[in-house]
Amino acid sequence: MKIKNFYYLIAGVLAILFAITHAWNGQSVILPMLSIEAVSLSTQTIFTYVWHIITAENLIFGIAFIFMSFQTDQSKFRFTAWLIVTILIVRLMVILGVTAILDVSGVRDTLIDSIAIVIYVALIILGTRMKKKQV
Repeated sequence: MKIKNFYYLIAGVLAILFAITHAWNGQSVILPMLSIEAVSLSTQTIFTYVWHIITAENLIFGIAFIFMSFQTDQSKFRFTAWLIVTILIVRLMVILGVTAILDVSGVRDTLIDSIAIVIYVALIILGTRMKKKQV
Protein backbone atom coordinates (compact mmCIF):
# COMPACT_ATOMS: atom_id res chain seq x y z
CA MET A 1 0.00 0.00 0.00
CA LYS A 2 1.15 3.50 -0.81
CA ILE A 3 0.80 6.41 1.60
CA LYS A 4 -1.62 8.92 0.09
CA ASN A 5 -1.60 11.52 2.88
CA PHE A 6 1.60 11.97 4.89
CA TYR A 7 -0.06 14.56 7.14
CA TYR A 8 -2.63 12.01 8.29
CA LEU A 9 0.09 9.40 8.76
CA ILE A 10 2.13 11.74 10.97
CA ALA A 11 -1.03 12.79 12.85
CA GLY A 12 -1.89 9.13 13.39
CA VAL A 13 1.55 8.23 14.71
CA LEU A 14 1.49 11.28 17.00
CA ALA A 15 -1.95 10.34 18.31
CA ILE A 16 -0.76 6.84 19.18
CA LEU A 17 2.31 8.31 20.91
CA PHE A 18 0.00 10.70 22.79
CA ALA A 19 -2.12 7.73 23.87
CA ILE A 20 0.94 5.88 25.17
CA THR A 21 2.38 8.88 27.01
CA HIS A 22 -1.04 9.80 28.40
CA ALA A 23 -1.56 6.30 29.79
CA TRP A 24 2.00 6.16 31.12
CA ASN A 25 1.80 9.60 32.75
CA GLY A 26 -1.55 8.73 34.26
CA GLN A 27 -0.46 5.39 35.66
CA SER A 28 2.91 6.55 36.93
CA VAL A 29 2.28 10.12 38.11
CA ILE A 30 -1.32 11.35 38.19
CA LEU A 31 -3.44 8.38 39.26
CA PRO A 32 -1.18 7.28 42.14
CA MET A 33 -1.77 10.71 43.71
CA LEU A 34 -5.44 9.74 44.03
CA SER A 35 -4.59 6.71 46.13
CA ILE A 36 -4.78 8.66 49.34
CA GLU A 37 -7.39 8.12 52.02
CA ALA A 38 -8.80 11.65 51.62
CA VAL A 39 -10.14 10.75 48.15
CA SER A 40 -13.10 8.38 48.07
CA LEU A 41 -12.91 5.17 46.05
CA SER A 42 -15.76 6.35 43.81
CA THR A 43 -13.87 9.58 43.03
CA GLN A 44 -10.72 7.57 42.28
CA THR A 45 -12.70 5.28 39.99
CA ILE A 46 -14.35 8.14 38.09
CA PHE A 47 -11.08 10.03 37.65
CA THR A 48 -9.31 6.86 36.47
CA TYR A 49 -11.86 5.99 33.80
CA VAL A 50 -12.17 9.60 32.62
CA TRP A 51 -8.37 9.70 32.30
CA HIS A 52 -8.34 6.51 30.26
CA ILE A 53 -11.23 7.65 28.04
CA ILE A 54 -8.85 10.32 26.71
CA THR A 55 -6.16 7.66 26.26
CA ALA A 56 -8.60 5.49 24.30
CA GLU A 57 -9.75 8.45 22.17
CA ASN A 58 -6.16 9.25 21.24
CA LEU A 59 -5.52 5.63 20.29
CA ILE A 60 -8.66 5.44 18.15
CA PHE A 61 -7.85 8.77 16.46
CA GLY A 62 -4.35 7.48 15.72
CA ILE A 63 -5.60 4.25 14.18
CA ALA A 64 -8.19 6.18 12.15
CA PHE A 65 -5.62 8.64 10.76
CA ILE A 66 -3.17 5.89 9.88
CA PHE A 67 -5.97 4.05 8.06
CA MET A 68 -7.06 7.29 6.34
CA SER A 69 -3.50 8.05 5.23
CA PHE A 70 -3.55 5.03 2.87
CA GLN A 71 -6.93 5.73 1.26
CA THR A 72 -7.04 6.91 -2.34
CA ASP A 73 -10.17 9.09 -2.12
CA GLN A 74 -9.22 11.50 0.65
CA SER A 75 -12.40 13.55 0.17
CA LYS A 76 -14.38 10.76 1.83
CA PHE A 77 -12.52 11.40 5.09
CA ARG A 78 -12.56 15.19 5.32
CA PHE A 79 -15.65 15.27 7.51
CA THR A 80 -14.08 12.75 9.89
CA ALA A 81 -10.86 14.76 10.03
CA TRP A 82 -12.74 18.00 10.73
CA LEU A 83 -14.83 16.30 13.41
CA ILE A 84 -11.65 15.13 15.16
CA VAL A 85 -10.16 18.64 14.81
CA THR A 86 -13.29 20.03 16.48
CA ILE A 87 -13.01 17.52 19.33
CA LEU A 88 -9.34 18.41 19.83
CA ILE A 89 -10.01 22.17 19.83
CA VAL A 90 -12.84 21.75 22.32
CA ARG A 91 -10.56 19.52 24.43
CA LEU A 92 -7.91 22.27 24.43
CA MET A 93 -10.51 24.91 25.35
CA VAL A 94 -11.69 22.76 28.27
CA ILE A 95 -8.13 22.17 29.48
CA LEU A 96 -7.25 25.86 29.33
CA GLY A 97 -10.62 27.07 30.62
CA VAL A 98 -10.83 24.75 33.61
CA THR A 99 -7.20 25.38 34.47
CA ALA A 100 -7.66 29.16 34.24
CA ILE A 101 -10.78 29.05 36.41
CA LEU A 102 -9.35 26.75 39.10
CA ASP A 103 -5.70 27.89 39.11
CA VAL A 104 -4.69 30.58 36.65
CA SER A 105 -1.01 30.05 37.50
CA GLY A 106 -1.42 26.45 36.29
CA VAL A 107 -2.13 27.56 32.72
CA ARG A 108 1.65 27.77 32.24
CA ASP A 109 1.83 24.04 33.07
CA THR A 110 -0.43 23.24 30.12
CA LEU A 111 1.98 24.76 27.60
CA ILE A 112 3.46 21.48 26.31
CA ASP A 113 0.05 19.83 25.97
CA SER A 114 -1.32 22.94 24.25
CA ILE A 115 1.55 23.07 21.76
CA ALA A 116 1.16 19.35 21.03
CA ILE A 117 -2.58 19.75 20.35
CA VAL A 118 -2.00 22.79 18.10
CA ILE A 119 0.65 20.92 16.06
CA TYR A 120 -1.62 17.87 15.85
CA VAL A 121 -4.56 20.01 14.66
CA ALA A 122 -2.35 21.83 12.14
CA LEU A 123 -1.19 18.52 10.63
CA ILE A 124 -4.77 17.33 10.30
CA ILE A 125 -5.88 20.58 8.68
CA LEU A 126 -2.95 20.38 6.23
CA GLY A 127 -4.07 16.83 5.44
CA THR A 128 -7.62 17.99 4.69
CA ARG A 129 -6.29 20.61 2.25
CA MET A 130 -4.44 18.13 0.02
CA LYS A 131 -5.68 18.20 -3.56
CA LYS A 132 -6.21 15.09 -5.66
CA LYS A 133 -3.03 15.77 -7.65
CA GLN A 134 -1.00 15.70 -4.42
CA VAL A 135 -2.42 12.33 -3.44
